[in-house]
Amino acid sequence: MRFFPRSAFGQTVFLIGIMLLINQVVSYLSVAFYVIKPSTQQISHLVAKQVRLALPATVTNPELQQAIAAHFQQATQVRVFDEQQALREGLAEASYYGYFSQQLSDELKQQAEVRISQTDSFIFWVKPDLEQDLWVRVPLAGLDEASFPLLTFYLLMIGALSVLGGWTLARHLNRPLQKLQQAALQVGRGEFPPPLSEQEGATEILAVTKAFNYMAQGIRQLEEDRALLMAGVSHDLRTPLTRIRLASEMMSESDAWIRDGIINDIEDMNAIIDQFIDYLRHHKQEEPQLLNLNQLVQELVVAEQVKQRQILTFLDSAMPDVALRRLALKRVLNNLLENALRYSEGDIEISTGYEKAAKQIYLEVRDHGPGIPEHKMQAMFSPFVQGDKARGSGGSGLGLAIIKKIVTMHHGEIRLHNHAKGGLVVTINLPAKPLN
Repeated sequence: MRFFPRSAFGQTVFLIGIMLLINQVVSYLSVAFYVIKPSTQQISHLVAKQVRLALPATVTNPELQQAIAAHFQQATQVRVFDEQQALREGLAEASYYGYFSQQLSDELKQQAEVRISQTDSFIFWVKPDLEQDLWVRVPLAGLDEASFPLLTFYLLMIGALSVLGGWTLARHLNRPLQKLQQAALQVGRGEFPPPLSEQEGATEILAVTKAFNYMAQGIRQLEEDRALLMAGVSHDLRTPLTRIRLASEMMSESDAWIRDGIINDIEDMNAIIDQFIDYLRHHKQEEPQLLNLNQLVQELVVAEQVKQRQILTFLDSAMPDVALRRLALKRVLNNLLENALRYSEGDIEISTGYEKAAKQIYLEVRDHGPGIPEHKMQAMFSPFVQGDKARGSGGSGLGLAIIKKIVTMHHGEIRLHNHAKGGLVVTINLPAKPLN
């Protein structure tokens, strides 16, 4: 039978309970043995001595007792009063203390009563014999000035140990969870980290880690099988397409219109196959490098010579260099521009900016087309969702899916919204810091 629980809940409750129990026991013992007991014993012993000196047991004459008390007062400030005098001198404001009464009774070997009042100092009123109406007034100064360095040390040590214990427990429980979180984020970006250790953490965390490793391995195998399948299909399709193209080239001039149609269809099929390959391609294999987003946009604008169409650029001059994958980002820009040209007829606007406070850069591409219904925007990022259903044109439905995959790989975000004056705006935010 295990004494220490294995579950995270059990460990948390057990360790916190043990720490609180130790804290309470040590605090109680420290106060009881180092503060209360020594102080009360010392006070009771001191007061008992003062009472004995003020009222010698061998003296029974009240007048002689008064004379002795007057003489003793000059040296110790201890005074003896009868009941009425004591009430006038402050006995009425004093509070009864049973604990000290019992201790003084033990010290004096007879029943005694103790009352305590506090003004500038503590005043002990002691009635050494309950059968007499005499009260001894004993002032005690300096009690509030006492220091207890050992008690202070123990209390500070207990506090430090409690904080250290809580930190150790939280670190012990959170370490495997942090590793699991980072690994899950990597898998979400299409990366596959090494399997996590299945020996660290509580039973619940170990079970989740094992399930995550199994899931990550399954996703990785599925990704490899899909890439292999697509590569095989692409290879098998390109061979007959090439033969068809060669055969169409041999057609007579009278059938030129048929030949041109066949060639256009073959080019469309090759473009679709290329998009499939692009979607399955692992862009993370490309090493990131410090690049300026404005430079990539300018290269794209120069390369795209669109007749009767104008590309307007609004580039932020304060754009910093950011760690980016060059080919992957150029593919994003090409796909955005291609979609804007396909689904609109007006000018294309490309804007960039740097948000220093948020530590991110952004890219916006706006067209002047019909836009997309709001309820269909999120679905546009899914593979094989064709834009012609939303904006009236054809396509393979992989353009925005490829863009989102690359943006996610760069730890970024992509959003769609319709412009107030018409057209669709695609906004991409990327972190302005090196990639891990």
